[in-house]
Amino acid sequence: MQHMDADTVHRLLDFPGLVDALAEAHRGPEPLVERADLARDTGGETPDSFLIRPAWQPGVACGAKLTTVMPGNPARHPDVPAIQALYAIFDGETGSPRATIDGTALTYRKTAADSALGARLLAREDARRLVMVGAGALAPYLVAAHRAVRPSLAHVSIWNRSRQKAADLAEDLASAGVEADVVDDLEAAVRDGDVVCCATAATAPVVMGAWLKPGAHLDLVGGFTPSMRECDDEAVRRASLFVDSRWFAVEQAGDIGDPLRRGVIGPEAVRADLFELCRGLHPGRDGPNEITLFKNGGGGHLDLFTAIHAMEMFAREG
Repeated sequence: MQHMDADTVHRLLDFPGLVDALAEAHRGPEPLVERADLARDTGGETPDSFLIRPAWQPGVACGAKLTTVMPGNPARHPDVPAIQALYAIFDGETGSPRATIDGTALTYRKTAADSALGARLLAREDARRLVMVGAGALAPYLVAAHRAVRPSLAHVSIWNRSRQKAADLAEDLASAGVEADVVDDLEAAVRDGDVVCCATAATAPVVMGAWLKPGAHLDLVGGFTPSMRECDDEAVRRASLFVDSRWFAVEQAGDIGDPLRRGVIGPEAVRADLFELCRGLHPGRDGPNEITLFKNGGGGHLDLFTAIHAMEMFAREG
């Protein structure tokens, strides 16, 4: 049995190839999925969590990602990421262990590619300005993935509660040839944004629906519990709603689940998930002025799709 380290994961999983692989996987049979979450209240805004994400594509592969989410790590242990993970993949026919994979790297790549696939299907093709809300460890991957599917995104504006982290990300992007700046006025940035990507641990909305201009695409990544919200009710009312899967993005994440439970929207408001979009069962964006909202809820099926692709790419290298 082999182990795929983080450097190998990042090398193998370039975003154009991974986004294509996820699209193809969504056109195939739906896998068996489940989830289990354990949480410990630490008195902070977001609890410490241990997350288990199993999935099984019968006859192909089965696997599970084990993830720890410790939001206090950056403050208490600056060299330790807030999110860490390990992935184990097994043969889908015999059940024999095949490999372990660095789950943190796999999570960064999978999560960013998930959002990028949503943007490829929903964002305007002429989108030019990307607003990155949050400058944590996932942010550079989200920027790279969105720009991979929308090369027209020529400018990136970054907002973060800690301005220095936003400045660090802007500097890294600039050194890679990406035009980027730090913004202090989030409302003004969002009003000018063609694609707005949120990756925060917010439990109260940071992006307001009234700020979204006609044709904007809002990508919500950070919230994964019922109490987490990155956008307000007005955003949910104004936008056409799409999700990566109805399993985990509709009720379990607060951005859609909270207004759904309070009757702000009905179940019919969620127009399609990635399975339906990739299979051509829904056309996606309806016109240039439509505001689209994509909730990235994650899930073990996406981890499995990504791990299968990683194994295939590894095998090609011999």
